Amino acid sequence: GAEPLKQIVLGTAGHIDHGKTSLIKALTGIETDRLKEEKARGITIELGFASMDLPSGQHLGIVDVPGHEKFVKNMVAGATGIDMVAMVIAADEGVMPQTREHMEICTLLGIRHGMVVLTKKDMVDEDWLEMVTEDVRNFIQGTFLEEAPIIPVSSMTGEGLPELVKTMDDIAALIPERTSSGLFRLPVDRVFTMKGFGTVITGTVASGTIRVGDTIMIYPSMVTSKVRGLQVHNTSTESASSGMRTAINFQGLEKTAIERGEVVSVPDGMRNSHLVDARMHYLSSNKKPLKNRTRVRFHTGTCEIMGNLILLENETLEPGSTAVVQIRLESPVACVKDDRYVIRSYSPVRTIAGGEILNPFPSKHKRFKDEIVEGLKGITEQDLESTITFHCSQAGFAGLTFNDLKLMTNTGDKKLNAALSNLLTHKRLLQTDKETRNFIHKDVFDTLTASAMAMLKTYHETNPLREGMSKGELKSKFPQSLGTKLFNLLVNHLVSAGTVTQEGDSVRLAHHKVALKVDQADMREKILSAYVDTGITPPYFKSLVTETLGYDVDQAKDVLMLLVKEKKLVKIKEDLYFHADALENLQKKLVEFLKANKTIDAPQFKDLAGGIARKYLIPILEYFDMKNITIRVGDTRQLRNG
Repeated sequence: GAEPLKQIVLGTAGHIDHGKTSLIKALTGIETDRLKEEKARGITIELGFASMDLPSGQHLGIVDVPGHEKFVKNMVAGATGIDMVAMVIAADEGVMPQTREHMEICTLLGIRHGMVVLTKKDMVDEDWLEMVTEDVRNFIQGTFLEEAPIIPVSSMTGEGLPELVKTMDDIAALIPERTSSGLFRLPVDRVFTMKGFGTVITGTVASGTIRVGDTIMIYPSMVTSKVRGLQVHNTSTESASSGMRTAINFQGLEKTAIERGEVVSVPDGMRNSHLVDARMHYLSSNKKPLKNRTRVRFHTGTCEIMGNLILLENETLEPGSTAVVQIRLESPVACVKDDRYVIRSYSPVRTIAGGEILNPFPSKHKRFKDEIVEGLKGITEQDLESTITFHCSQAGFAGLTFNDLKLMTNTGDKKLNAALSNLLTHKRLLQTDKETRNFIHKDVFDTLTASAMAMLKTYHETNPLREGMSKGELKSKFPQSLGTKLFNLLVNHLVSAGTVTQEGDSVRLAHHKVALKVDQADMREKILSAYVDTGITPPYFKSLVTETLGYDVDQAKDVLMLLVKEKKLVKIKEDLYFHADALENLQKKLVEFLKANKTIDAPQFKDLAGGIARKYLIPILEYFDMKNITIRVGDTRQLRNG
């Protein structure tokens, strides 16, 4: 026959003994209560699965979602793949508290299509049925089932079943194809060992396709294995795709190596994270506002993980409101943008919130940061390109790989490639690594270039006599996590922009004038000995180098700066420098004189210094004042601390 158009899964939700299992049996002839003890208790514990073909030829998988409160976990597990829901309500009992909770969960999980099935029609009369129907109408007001058909049926007599099947067919036709990144994922809901087969897991394919012989990886444990056999709806098959209820048999995998709640995907396809950013709706049925850091149970796919809820934009959250949050988990999870999740309170356990994942592996956020809150809110409203640029700007110079972005945008390769090449063309992003296809934000790159320039500037100021800085030294000034590829890109960018010159292994700012190849050691000797010889009556620097020594002033200045840095010379005022030893001797004489005589005036100091000219006298005295050796009192000086 022709290939079915799409995989559609119907979930049955509703109160524990409102007849879901008998309804599925009546529709499909399949008994979803599998286990003996379930039979005895009349409860569907694990997810029961069945399937049928609708009149249009559309294939329909049916998940019997357990009704018991304890099994909300299973509900979330099955619901990840549910396209439409049949809310089952027994005609003789009507809407029950559990019916409400199931309705809330379906809403939180983003299910948008469905119908209400009133079972046990044979148990009630027309008037009663009318009254219950009226109640149900009120109950579904303001929910996603508001416009949905209400169909009374009897699984015992078969009454209403044809109408139900037709309705399911009509709704199935409206359901759009699943969009996804095409990455294969299957959350594990059962693990068991079968004689002759080894380890078998079951679950519903959330996205992508798996084939016999494929190598898979299990997250978060990162164990790999090979697919030995596949079954879909109890029939062996070569491949299974999105929406299909699947059993996978693994080659040589210990049963202990995998557990419920883990996810099967491709090697390195997913990323583990202890943090997720999400949009969260806090149910209006909650009695109290939600506090920051509340300890909760986080359910996505088939896992339940304890964590803390961080409210990023609110002090507390009122019932019925929606906000962006970060969930900090006690053990890692591997998920993808748009994955649905449900939050249950720690104790007593009840469903309190849920929504969809915005970023599957964010960094730890500080609260109340506008750029984060706005950026995350934007993800739900914005186009793909803005989402990519937001994530890249958050990622700093580590950047993000194509694979990261695939998980962060939940987009197929083709669409993602188109968006990225557009961003590269408009220079909003740069690719820093061709192999891993790593991208960083232009602003991040600009910050890096600015700091490289600043580092070189400082280097030249401190080492005026050196040509430039070795690339190794420049790289060592950046954090270690800055990769070699990005560093080389940075240098090449600066070189091609003409702001930096590269010679061999060293780099310098293009305008940095390297002294001509004079013998700088020789120049240093000559300048220094001129200052040693002249002692406390040195020449002015400019006249010394140009007239006496005949050097280029700029080159000589570099040497002078070096001598000052080495503390061989001391600057007294513009263009006037003294040899440090000569100045120190004079200081010693001055201190001794003051200890003996308490004060000194300018003529006395002139004698003390061997009759030096006024042009030296005043600057030296002022220098000693500035150094806090002396303090001026009227026309005399005395010791500062004496």
